[in-house]
Amino acid sequence: MRAPIVGTFYRAPAPDAPPYVEEGDRVEKGQVLCIIEAMKLMNEIESEVSGIVKKILVKNGEPVEYGQPLFLIQPL
Repeated sequence: MRAPIVGTFYRAPAPDAPPYVEEGDRVEKGQVLCIIEAMKLMNEIESEVSGIVKKILVKNGEPVEYGQPLFLIQPL
């Protein structure tokens, strides 16, 4: 799963909320995985496939570039 836009990566909808996903979680196509803040807009990023989250490649609050890998997801 790659970043579709440039911005700041957030794993949860709010600072005090649990992350959308953890490594080892099963996700469905269309499920929200994270938020990327771009120009003060919060963009929910959805999974492109159903599968298992094998690795989260970006830390919370880090800037991301267009096309940067965010998650390794093993399709089911």
